[in-house]
Amino acid sequence: MAIQAVLFDLDDTLLWDERSVEEAFRATCQTAQQQVGVDPVELEKCVREEARRIYSSYETFAFTQMIGINPFEGLWAHFTGGNLPEFRKLEQLAPGYRTAAWTEGLKRLGVEDAELGAKLGEQFGAERRARPLTYEETFEVLDTLKSKYRLLLLTNGAPDLQQEKLDGVPKLAAYFEHIVISGNFGRGKPDPDLFHHAIGLLGISPEEGVMIGDKLTTDILGSNRIGMRNIWINHHNVQRSGEIEPVYEVKRLRDILPIIESL
Repeated sequence: MAIQAVLFDLDDTLLWDERSVEEAFRATCQTAQQQVGVDPVELEKCVREEARRIYSSYETFAFTQMIGINPFEGLWAHFTGGNLPEFRKLEQLAPGYRTAAWTEGLKRLGVEDAELGAKLGEQFGAERRARPLTYEETFEVLDTLKSKYRLLLLTNGAPDLQQEKLDGVPKLAAYFEHIVISGNFGRGKPDPDLFHHAIGLLGISPEEGVMIGDKLTTDILGSNRIGMRNIWINHHNVQRSGEIEPVYEVKRLRDILPIIESL
């Protein structure tokens, strides 16, 4: 059956979120180096580890896993959006979480300074917000597809944070007929109900859509579950275990174009 619509993931598919986070960490850790002489590479490693540890200790952890909000998004999200009560808990936890992750990271390097931890926590958020990066071919690909197919954005995450990411690249949202954020729906990829909701908005069958994304465990698994074809963008040449099989695999976003044309 001919393809009528293309469904896109957002983070690390159209937005280069991984690089944005890496650069925000680098800038923030360099500030710490200038102020207290810590090794910025070691500090980043420690803060990442402490962030994961602390994040997983909260009662909201299972919810964030289900919606698809990772610990590093928690380091700069405000969680002011979303109607579910878990978002209000996250909103309350977020300031303390930011401070704790950086303070504990510093402590592991022999620096006990909660005031600096709080300042670095706020700087990280500002640094990340200053870097709304896309891939160089993002708009080339969207321009090519927009005239031929209906486009839908299907992203995991907190509603206000995902919207903030879109607002950081103002012309991006206009390409999409619908923007579906897991935090608004109440379940995240790979839940098949979320995928059925997305194609229901378009009024298409699974066979008439194709999912584009960078994560096997969300984008590819979820689309597989409803019988939708998919293209996995394997940025880092990851070796698959065979448990989740994409229909197609490419190394960069631009490579999806000839595949979609052939469907």
